[in-house]
Amino acid sequence: MLLATGVSAIYQESDLLALLYSSLISVGVGASTVFLMRNAEKNIGKHEGFIIVSLVWVVFSFFGSIPYLMSEAIPSMTDAFFETMSGFTTTGSSILNDIESLPHGILFWRSMTQWLGGMGIIVLSLAILPVFGIGGMQLFAAEVPGPTPDKLNPKIKQTAKNLWAIYLLFTIIETILLWIGGMSFFDAINHSFTTMATGGYSTKQASVAYWSSPYIQYVIVFFMFIAGTNFSLSYCALTGKFDKVYKNEEFKYYILFIIGFTAIIFSGLLITTSLGFEQAFRDTLFQVVSIITTTGYATADYLTWTPFLTILIFALFFFGGSAGSTGGGIKIMRIVLLMKNSYYELRRLLHPNAVIPVRFNKRAVNEQVITNVLAFFMFYFIIFFLSTIILTLIEPSLESSMGAVATCLGNIGPGLGNVGPAENFAHVHPFGKWFLSFLMLLGRLELFTVLVLFSPAFWKQ
Repeated sequence: MLLATGVSAIYQESDLLALLYSSLISVGVGASTVFLMRNAEKNIGKHEGFIIVSLVWVVFSFFGSIPYLMSEAIPSMTDAFFETMSGFTTTGSSILNDIESLPHGILFWRSMTQWLGGMGIIVLSLAILPVFGIGGMQLFAAEVPGPTPDKLNPKIKQTAKNLWAIYLLFTIIETILLWIGGMSFFDAINHSFTTMATGGYSTKQASVAYWSSPYIQYVIVFFMFIAGTNFSLSYCALTGKFDKVYKNEEFKYYILFIIGFTAIIFSGLLITTSLGFEQAFRDTLFQVVSIITTTGYATADYLTWTPFLTILIFALFFFGGSAGSTGGGIKIMRIVLLMKNSYYELRRLLHPNAVIPVRFNKRAVNEQVITNVLAFFMFYFIIFFLSTIILTLIEPSLESSMGAVATCLGNIGPGLGNVGPAENFAHVHPFGKWFLSFLMLLGRLELFTVLVLFSPAFWKQ
Protein backbone atom coordinates (compact mmCIF):
# COMPACT_ATOMS: atom_id res chain seq x y z
CA MET A 1 0.00 0.00 0.00
CA LEU A 2 2.91 2.36 0.71
CA LEU A 3 4.27 1.65 -2.78
CA ALA A 4 0.86 2.57 -4.20
CA THR A 5 0.93 5.69 -2.03
CA GLY A 6 4.24 6.61 -3.66
CA VAL A 7 2.68 6.20 -7.11
CA SER A 8 -0.19 8.46 -6.06
CA ALA A 9 2.31 11.05 -4.82
CA ILE A 10 4.13 11.01 -8.17
CA TYR A 11 0.89 11.66 -10.08
CA GLN A 12 -0.40 14.06 -7.35
CA GLU A 13 -3.89 12.56 -7.30
CA SER A 14 -6.77 12.48 -4.84
CA ASP A 15 -6.19 8.90 -3.62
CA LEU A 16 -2.98 9.81 -1.76
CA LEU A 17 -4.51 10.18 1.72
CA ALA A 18 -6.78 7.16 1.26
CA LEU A 19 -3.80 4.93 0.46
CA LEU A 20 -1.70 6.45 3.24
CA TYR A 21 -4.44 5.96 5.86
CA SER A 22 -5.03 2.41 4.60
CA SER A 23 -1.31 1.69 5.08
CA LEU A 24 -1.38 3.11 8.62
CA ILE A 25 -4.49 1.10 9.53
CA SER A 26 -2.91 -2.09 8.20
CA VAL A 27 0.44 -1.62 9.93
CA GLY A 28 -1.33 -0.52 13.12
CA VAL A 29 -3.49 -3.62 13.31
CA GLY A 30 -0.58 -5.84 12.26
CA ALA A 31 1.83 -4.42 14.83
CA SER A 32 -0.82 -4.61 17.57
CA THR A 33 -1.50 -8.25 16.75
CA VAL A 34 2.19 -9.11 16.80
CA PHE A 35 2.55 -7.39 20.19
CA LEU A 36 -0.53 -9.02 21.75
CA MET A 37 0.40 -12.48 20.44
CA ARG A 38 4.14 -12.26 21.12
CA ASN A 39 3.98 -15.16 23.60
CA ALA A 40 1.78 -17.40 21.43
CA GLU A 41 2.82 -20.94 20.42
CA LYS A 42 4.91 -20.68 17.25
CA ASN A 43 5.03 -24.35 16.33
CA ILE A 44 2.78 -24.67 13.27
CA GLY A 45 1.40 -28.12 12.49
CA LYS A 46 -0.67 -29.33 9.59
CA HIS A 47 -4.00 -28.27 11.11
CA GLU A 48 -2.74 -24.77 11.87
CA GLY A 49 -1.29 -24.55 8.35
CA PHE A 50 -4.70 -25.14 6.74
CA ILE A 51 -6.40 -22.60 9.02
CA ILE A 52 -3.74 -19.91 8.57
CA VAL A 53 -3.59 -20.22 4.77
CA SER A 54 -7.39 -20.00 4.41
CA LEU A 55 -7.82 -17.13 6.87
CA VAL A 56 -4.89 -15.10 5.54
CA TRP A 57 -6.57 -14.73 2.14
CA VAL A 58 -9.84 -13.59 3.73
CA VAL A 59 -8.16 -11.17 6.16
CA PHE A 60 -5.87 -9.73 3.49
CA SER A 61 -8.86 -9.23 1.20
CA PHE A 62 -10.70 -7.24 3.87
CA PHE A 63 -7.68 -5.01 4.49
CA GLY A 64 -7.00 -4.80 0.75
CA SER A 65 -10.51 -3.40 0.30
CA ILE A 66 -9.78 -0.36 2.50
CA PRO A 67 -8.07 1.77 -0.22
CA TYR A 68 -11.06 1.30 -2.55
CA LEU A 69 -13.50 2.29 0.21
CA MET A 70 -11.55 5.27 1.60
CA SER A 71 -10.84 6.71 -1.86
CA GLU A 72 -14.48 6.01 -2.89
CA ALA A 73 -13.15 4.39 -6.06
CA ILE A 74 -15.44 1.51 -5.05
CA PRO A 75 -17.79 2.82 -2.32
CA SER A 76 -19.60 -0.50 -1.71
CA MET A 77 -18.05 -2.98 0.75
CA THR A 78 -19.42 -5.91 -1.25
CA ASP A 79 -17.94 -4.62 -4.51
CA ALA A 80 -14.62 -3.65 -2.87
CA PHE A 81 -14.22 -7.09 -1.28
CA PHE A 82 -15.16 -8.82 -4.55
CA GLU A 83 -12.57 -6.76 -6.48
CA THR A 84 -9.90 -7.42 -3.86
CA MET A 85 -10.57 -11.15 -3.52
CA SER A 86 -10.57 -11.35 -7.31
CA GLY A 87 -7.19 -9.62 -7.20
CA PHE A 88 -5.47 -11.69 -4.53
CA THR A 89 -6.80 -14.96 -5.98
CA THR A 90 -5.69 -13.76 -9.46
CA THR A 91 -9.18 -14.37 -10.83
CA GLY A 92 -9.49 -11.05 -12.66
CA SER A 93 -13.29 -10.79 -12.58
CA SER A 94 -14.20 -7.14 -12.06
CA ILE A 95 -17.13 -4.90 -11.16
CA LEU A 96 -15.55 -1.73 -12.63
CA ASN A 97 -17.25 -0.02 -15.57
CA ASP A 98 -14.78 2.84 -16.13
CA ILE A 99 -11.29 1.68 -15.22
CA GLU A 100 -9.53 4.61 -16.91
CA SER A 101 -11.24 7.06 -14.53
CA LEU A 102 -9.51 5.58 -11.48
CA PRO A 103 -6.43 7.35 -10.07
CA HIS A 104 -3.02 5.82 -10.74
CA GLY A 105 -2.36 4.83 -7.12
CA ILE A 106 -5.55 2.78 -6.91
CA LEU A 107 -4.84 1.13 -10.28
CA PHE A 108 -1.34 0.27 -9.10
CA TRP A 109 -2.70 -1.23 -5.86
CA ARG A 110 -5.29 -3.19 -7.87
CA SER A 111 -2.55 -4.72 -10.05
CA MET A 112 -0.29 -5.33 -7.06
CA THR A 113 -2.96 -7.42 -5.31
CA GLN A 114 -2.70 -9.84 -8.24
CA TRP A 115 1.08 -9.79 -8.33
CA LEU A 116 1.25 -10.62 -4.60
CA GLY A 117 -1.46 -13.25 -4.90
CA GLY A 118 0.16 -14.82 -7.93
CA MET A 119 3.00 -16.45 -6.07
CA GLY A 120 1.10 -16.45 -2.83
CA ILE A 121 1.05 -14.35 0.26
CA ILE A 122 2.32 -17.20 2.43
CA VAL A 123 5.23 -17.92 0.10
CA LEU A 124 6.10 -14.21 0.23
CA SER A 125 6.09 -14.39 4.02
CA LEU A 126 8.31 -17.47 3.96
CA ALA A 127 10.76 -15.69 1.68
CA ILE A 128 11.22 -12.61 3.84
CA LEU A 129 10.06 -13.44 7.37
CA PRO A 130 11.59 -16.43 9.19
CA VAL A 131 8.80 -16.42 11.76
CA PHE A 132 7.20 -19.75 10.87
CA GLY A 133 10.15 -21.89 11.91
CA ILE A 134 9.86 -25.63 11.27
CA GLY A 135 6.16 -25.30 10.42
CA GLY A 136 6.99 -23.64 7.12
CA MET A 137 6.54 -26.78 5.03
CA GLN A 138 2.95 -27.21 6.21
CA LEU A 139 2.14 -23.73 4.94
CA PHE A 140 3.99 -24.30 1.66
CA ALA A 141 2.16 -27.58 1.03
CA ALA A 142 -1.21 -25.91 1.62
CA GLU A 143 -0.34 -22.88 -0.53
CA VAL A 144 1.56 -23.98 -3.65
CA PRO A 145 -0.80 -24.98 -6.52
CA GLY A 146 -0.73 -28.53 -7.81
CA PRO A 147 -1.09 -32.14 -6.63
CA THR A 148 2.29 -32.09 -4.86
CA PRO A 149 4.61 -29.21 -3.93
CA ASP A 150 7.90 -29.33 -5.84
CA LYS A 151 10.72 -27.95 -3.73
CA LEU A 152 13.67 -26.39 -5.56
CA ASN A 153 15.80 -26.51 -2.43
CA PRO A 154 15.71 -28.71 0.70
CA LYS A 155 15.16 -25.58 2.78
CA ILE A 156 11.67 -24.13 2.40
CA LYS A 157 12.84 -20.56 2.96
CA GLN A 158 15.38 -20.85 0.14
CA THR A 159 12.72 -22.40 -2.10
CA ALA A 160 10.45 -19.42 -1.51
CA LYS A 161 13.29 -17.02 -2.26
CA ASN A 162 14.11 -18.85 -5.50
CA LEU A 163 10.47 -18.70 -6.59
CA TRP A 164 10.23 -14.98 -5.91
CA ALA A 165 13.55 -14.24 -7.61
CA ILE A 166 12.35 -15.93 -10.82
CA TYR A 167 8.97 -14.22 -10.51
CA LEU A 168 10.57 -10.78 -10.12
CA LEU A 169 13.03 -11.38 -12.96
CA PHE A 170 10.29 -12.25 -15.46
CA THR A 171 8.21 -9.28 -14.29
CA ILE A 172 11.11 -6.88 -14.93
CA ILE A 173 11.87 -8.36 -18.36
CA GLU A 174 8.23 -8.14 -19.48
CA THR A 175 7.94 -4.57 -18.22
CA ILE A 176 10.93 -3.52 -20.32
CA LEU A 177 9.66 -5.31 -23.45
CA LEU A 178 6.17 -3.80 -23.17
CA TRP A 179 7.64 -0.35 -22.56
CA ILE A 180 9.81 -0.71 -25.67
CA GLY A 181 6.69 -1.77 -27.60
CA GLY A 182 4.84 1.48 -26.97
CA MET A 183 3.07 1.08 -23.62
CA SER A 184 3.62 3.81 -21.06
CA PHE A 185 5.90 2.70 -18.22
CA PHE A 186 2.91 2.73 -15.84
CA ASP A 187 0.81 0.51 -18.11
CA ALA A 188 3.80 -1.77 -18.78
CA ILE A 189 4.54 -2.47 -15.12
CA ASN A 190 0.85 -2.98 -14.29
CA HIS A 191 0.38 -5.46 -17.12
CA SER A 192 3.59 -7.26 -16.16
CA PHE A 193 2.24 -7.62 -12.61
CA THR A 194 -1.02 -9.13 -13.79
CA THR A 195 0.49 -11.24 -16.60
CA MET A 196 3.01 -13.00 -14.39
CA ALA A 197 0.26 -13.54 -11.80
CA THR A 198 -2.02 -14.92 -14.55
CA GLY A 199 -4.52 -12.45 -13.10
CA GLY A 200 -5.73 -10.39 -16.06
CA TYR A 201 -6.44 -7.01 -14.47
CA SER A 202 -5.78 -4.25 -16.99
CA THR A 203 -5.47 -0.48 -16.72
CA LYS A 204 -7.89 -0.19 -19.64
CA GLN A 205 -11.58 -1.06 -19.84
CA ALA A 206 -10.99 -2.77 -23.20
CA SER A 207 -8.21 -4.89 -21.66
CA VAL A 208 -5.28 -5.69 -23.98
CA ALA A 209 -7.54 -5.03 -26.99
CA TYR A 210 -6.86 -1.33 -26.26
CA TRP A 211 -3.44 -1.88 -27.89
CA SER A 212 -3.78 -3.15 -31.45
CA SER A 213 -0.02 -3.70 -31.65
CA PRO A 214 0.81 -7.31 -32.63
CA TYR A 215 4.17 -6.91 -30.84
CA ILE A 216 2.53 -6.08 -27.49
CA GLN A 217 0.03 -8.90 -27.80
CA TYR A 218 2.65 -11.50 -28.70
CA VAL A 219 4.89 -10.39 -25.81
CA ILE A 220 1.97 -10.85 -23.41
CA VAL A 221 1.16 -14.25 -24.95
CA PHE A 222 4.76 -15.36 -24.34
CA PHE A 223 4.77 -14.31 -20.70
CA MET A 224 1.31 -15.77 -20.07
CA PHE A 225 2.73 -19.04 -21.38
CA ILE A 226 5.75 -18.72 -19.06
CA ALA A 227 3.53 -17.90 -16.07
CA GLY A 228 1.38 -20.95 -16.78
CA THR A 229 4.48 -23.19 -16.77
CA ASN A 230 5.75 -24.89 -13.62
CA PHE A 231 8.17 -22.43 -12.00
CA SER A 232 10.45 -25.34 -11.15
CA LEU A 233 10.99 -25.79 -14.90
CA SER A 234 11.72 -22.08 -15.27
CA TYR A 235 14.32 -22.48 -12.52
CA CYS A 236 15.83 -25.45 -14.37
CA ALA A 237 15.93 -23.52 -17.66
CA LEU A 238 17.59 -20.51 -16.01
CA THR A 239 20.22 -22.76 -14.42
CA GLY A 240 20.98 -24.54 -17.70
CA LYS A 241 19.17 -27.83 -16.99
CA PHE A 242 17.26 -27.80 -20.28
CA ASP A 243 16.95 -31.60 -20.43
CA LYS A 244 14.57 -31.50 -17.44
CA VAL A 245 12.39 -29.02 -19.33
CA TYR A 246 11.93 -30.84 -22.62
CA LYS A 247 11.65 -34.24 -20.90
CA ASN A 248 8.89 -33.05 -18.57
CA GLU A 249 5.64 -34.78 -19.51
CA GLU A 250 3.30 -32.13 -18.15
CA PHE A 251 5.11 -29.43 -20.14
CA LYS A 252 4.71 -31.50 -23.33
CA TYR A 253 0.96 -31.89 -22.78
CA TYR A 254 0.68 -28.19 -21.88
CA ILE A 255 2.16 -27.28 -25.27
CA LEU A 256 0.12 -29.96 -27.04
CA PHE A 257 -3.19 -28.69 -25.63
CA ILE A 258 -2.35 -25.10 -26.63
CA ILE A 259 -1.35 -26.13 -30.18
CA GLY A 260 -4.38 -28.40 -30.58
CA PHE A 261 -7.02 -25.89 -29.46
CA THR A 262 -5.31 -23.06 -31.35
CA ALA A 263 -5.26 -25.07 -34.60
CA ILE A 264 -8.96 -26.02 -34.38
CA ILE A 265 -10.24 -22.56 -33.37
CA PHE A 266 -7.94 -20.80 -35.86
CA SER A 267 -9.28 -22.97 -38.68
CA GLY A 268 -12.83 -22.25 -37.55
CA LEU A 269 -12.24 -18.48 -37.54
CA LEU A 270 -10.76 -18.58 -41.05
CA ILE A 271 -13.87 -20.42 -42.28
CA THR A 272 -16.57 -18.49 -40.39
CA THR A 273 -15.18 -14.92 -40.31
CA SER A 274 -13.56 -12.41 -42.65
CA LEU A 275 -10.50 -11.97 -40.44
CA GLY A 276 -7.12 -12.02 -42.13
CA PHE A 277 -4.71 -14.90 -41.60
CA GLU A 278 -2.45 -13.18 -39.05
CA GLN A 279 -5.30 -11.48 -37.18
CA ALA A 280 -7.24 -14.75 -36.89
CA PHE A 281 -4.13 -16.58 -35.68
CA ARG A 282 -3.26 -13.87 -33.14
CA ASP A 283 -6.81 -13.62 -31.79
CA THR A 284 -6.99 -17.40 -31.46
CA LEU A 285 -3.58 -17.87 -29.86
CA PHE A 286 -4.13 -14.99 -27.43
CA GLN A 287 -7.53 -16.21 -26.24
CA VAL A 288 -6.42 -19.86 -25.96
CA VAL A 289 -3.28 -19.04 -23.94
CA SER A 290 -5.18 -16.47 -21.84
CA ILE A 291 -7.90 -18.95 -20.86
CA ILE A 292 -5.78 -22.10 -20.42
CA THR A 293 -3.35 -20.20 -18.17
CA THR A 294 -6.39 -18.63 -16.39
CA THR A 295 -5.04 -15.12 -17.06
CA GLY A 296 -8.28 -13.79 -18.52
CA TYR A 297 -7.00 -10.98 -20.75
CA ALA A 298 -9.08 -10.40 -23.87
CA THR A 299 -8.33 -9.09 -27.35
CA ALA A 300 -11.52 -10.49 -28.91
CA ASP A 301 -15.02 -11.36 -27.73
CA TYR A 302 -15.22 -15.14 -28.13
CA LEU A 303 -19.00 -15.00 -27.54
CA THR A 304 -19.38 -13.47 -31.02
CA TRP A 305 -17.72 -16.52 -32.58
CA THR A 306 -19.75 -19.50 -33.78
CA PRO A 307 -21.21 -21.65 -30.94
CA PHE A 308 -18.81 -24.51 -31.69
CA LEU A 309 -15.77 -22.27 -31.14
CA THR A 310 -17.29 -20.72 -28.00
CA ILE A 311 -17.85 -24.21 -26.57
CA LEU A 312 -14.19 -25.05 -27.19
CA ILE A 313 -13.17 -21.89 -25.32
CA PHE A 314 -15.52 -22.85 -22.47
CA ALA A 315 -13.92 -26.31 -22.36
CA LEU A 316 -10.60 -24.57 -21.67
CA PHE A 317 -12.14 -23.12 -18.50
CA PHE A 318 -11.62 -26.57 -16.99
CA PHE A 319 -7.95 -27.00 -17.88
CA GLY A 320 -5.71 -24.52 -16.06
CA GLY A 321 -1.96 -24.09 -16.19
CA SER A 322 0.77 -26.42 -15.01
CA ALA A 323 1.13 -27.52 -11.40
CA GLY A 324 3.56 -25.19 -9.66
CA SER A 325 2.55 -22.21 -11.83
CA THR A 326 0.61 -19.10 -10.87
CA GLY A 327 -2.34 -20.36 -12.93
CA GLY A 328 -5.58 -21.63 -11.43
CA GLY A 329 -7.99 -24.26 -12.72
CA ILE A 330 -7.76 -28.03 -12.50
CA LYS A 331 -4.14 -28.13 -13.75
CA ILE A 332 -2.66 -30.01 -16.70
CA MET A 333 -1.04 -32.65 -14.48
CA ARG A 334 -4.37 -33.75 -13.02
CA ILE A 335 -5.98 -33.94 -16.47
CA VAL A 336 -3.12 -36.07 -17.81
CA LEU A 337 -3.23 -38.38 -14.78
CA LEU A 338 -7.00 -38.77 -15.15
CA MET A 339 -6.67 -39.57 -18.87
CA LYS A 340 -3.91 -42.11 -18.23
CA ASN A 341 -5.73 -43.78 -15.36
CA SER A 342 -8.92 -44.07 -17.44
CA TYR A 343 -6.98 -45.63 -20.31
CA TYR A 344 -5.12 -48.06 -18.04
CA GLU A 345 -8.39 -49.01 -16.37
CA LEU A 346 -9.60 -50.30 -19.74
CA ARG A 347 -6.40 -52.31 -20.10
CA ARG A 348 -6.84 -53.72 -16.58
CA LEU A 349 -10.29 -54.97 -17.56
CA LEU A 350 -8.76 -56.86 -20.46
CA HIS A 351 -5.84 -58.12 -18.35
CA PRO A 352 -7.19 -58.45 -14.79
CA ASN A 353 -4.05 -60.15 -13.45
CA ALA A 354 -1.62 -57.63 -14.89
CA VAL A 355 -0.07 -54.91 -12.73
CA ILE A 356 -0.34 -51.73 -14.80
CA PRO A 357 0.69 -48.67 -12.80
CA VAL A 358 0.05 -45.13 -14.02
CA ARG A 359 3.36 -43.56 -14.99
CA PHE A 360 4.21 -39.87 -15.12
CA ASN A 361 7.65 -38.67 -16.21
CA LYS A 362 8.61 -42.37 -16.44
CA ARG A 363 7.85 -42.94 -12.75
CA ALA A 364 5.04 -44.97 -11.27
CA VAL A 365 2.51 -42.67 -9.60
CA ASN A 366 1.51 -43.49 -6.04
CA GLU A 367 -2.04 -44.81 -5.72
CA GLN A 368 -2.73 -42.16 -3.09
CA VAL A 369 -1.99 -39.43 -5.66
CA ILE A 370 -4.36 -41.04 -8.17
CA THR A 371 -7.06 -41.24 -5.49
CA ASN A 372 -6.46 -37.59 -4.65
CA VAL A 373 -6.80 -36.60 -8.32
CA LEU A 374 -10.04 -38.57 -8.73
CA ALA A 375 -11.44 -37.02 -5.54
CA PHE A 376 -10.43 -33.56 -6.76
CA PHE A 377 -12.29 -34.04 -10.06
CA MET A 378 -15.36 -35.33 -8.24
CA PHE A 379 -15.42 -32.41 -5.79
CA TYR A 380 -14.65 -29.87 -8.53
CA PHE A 381 -17.55 -30.82 -10.76
CA ILE A 382 -19.99 -31.38 -7.88
CA ILE A 383 -19.16 -27.88 -6.63
CA PHE A 384 -19.49 -26.50 -10.18
CA PHE A 385 -22.89 -28.19 -10.61
CA LEU A 386 -24.32 -27.19 -7.22
CA SER A 387 -22.94 -23.64 -7.41
CA THR A 388 -24.50 -23.16 -10.84
CA ILE A 389 -27.87 -24.21 -9.41
CA ILE A 390 -27.48 -21.77 -6.50
CA LEU A 391 -26.50 -18.90 -8.80
CA THR A 392 -29.49 -19.47 -11.08
CA LEU A 393 -31.69 -18.41 -8.13
CA ILE A 394 -30.44 -14.83 -8.62
CA GLU A 395 -29.12 -14.92 -12.19
CA PRO A 396 -31.92 -15.91 -14.63
CA SER A 397 -29.54 -16.88 -17.43
CA LEU A 398 -28.19 -20.45 -17.15
CA GLU A 399 -25.37 -19.56 -19.55
CA SER A 400 -24.31 -16.62 -17.35
CA SER A 401 -24.54 -18.70 -14.17
CA MET A 402 -22.41 -21.49 -15.62
CA GLY A 403 -19.89 -18.98 -16.94
CA ALA A 404 -19.67 -17.07 -13.64
CA VAL A 405 -19.18 -20.22 -11.55
CA ALA A 406 -16.65 -21.76 -13.97
CA THR A 407 -14.58 -18.59 -14.26
CA CYS A 408 -14.50 -17.86 -10.50
CA LEU A 409 -13.82 -21.46 -9.48
CA GLY A 410 -11.07 -21.67 -12.11
CA ASN A 411 -9.72 -18.17 -11.30
CA ILE A 412 -10.02 -17.14 -14.96
CA GLY A 413 -11.83 -13.77 -15.14
CA PRO A 414 -14.31 -13.48 -18.03
CA GLY A 415 -17.16 -15.96 -18.30
CA LEU A 416 -20.15 -16.48 -20.57
CA GLY A 417 -23.35 -14.55 -21.24
CA ASN A 418 -23.76 -11.44 -19.08
CA VAL A 419 -20.29 -11.92 -17.55
CA GLY A 420 -18.45 -12.48 -20.83
CA PRO A 421 -15.26 -10.69 -21.96
CA ALA A 422 -17.23 -7.62 -23.13
CA GLU A 423 -19.16 -7.40 -19.81
CA ASN A 424 -18.35 -7.57 -16.09
CA PHE A 425 -19.82 -8.56 -12.72
CA ALA A 426 -21.19 -5.14 -11.67
CA HIS A 427 -24.82 -6.22 -12.20
CA VAL A 428 -24.56 -9.42 -10.11
CA HIS A 429 -26.68 -9.45 -6.92
CA PRO A 430 -24.67 -8.77 -3.70
CA PHE A 431 -25.28 -12.33 -2.48
CA GLY A 432 -23.90 -13.59 -5.78
CA LYS A 433 -20.74 -11.50 -5.37
CA TRP A 434 -20.05 -12.87 -1.87
CA PHE A 435 -20.78 -16.41 -3.07
CA LEU A 436 -18.51 -16.03 -6.10
CA SER A 437 -15.79 -14.56 -3.85
CA PHE A 438 -15.94 -17.77 -1.82
CA LEU A 439 -15.60 -19.81 -5.03
CA MET A 440 -12.52 -17.74 -5.98
CA LEU A 441 -10.89 -18.62 -2.65
CA LEU A 442 -11.94 -22.26 -3.01
CA GLY A 443 -10.41 -22.45 -6.49
CA ARG A 444 -7.23 -20.57 -5.59
CA LEU A 445 -6.48 -22.91 -2.68
CA GLU A 446 -7.48 -25.95 -4.75
CA LEU A 447 -10.58 -27.08 -2.83
CA PHE A 448 -9.11 -29.34 -0.15
CA THR A 449 -7.34 -26.60 1.85
CA VAL A 450 -10.70 -24.88 2.41
CA LEU A 451 -13.07 -27.88 2.34
CA VAL A 452 -11.13 -29.67 5.08
CA LEU A 453 -12.13 -26.82 7.45
CA PHE A 454 -15.78 -27.86 7.02
CA SER A 455 -15.03 -31.42 8.12
CA PRO A 456 -16.09 -32.23 11.73
CA ALA A 457 -13.16 -34.67 11.98
CA PHE A 458 -10.72 -31.79 11.38
CA TRP A 459 -11.86 -30.01 14.52
CA LYS A 460 -12.16 -33.12 16.69
CA GLN A 461 -8.48 -34.06 16.43
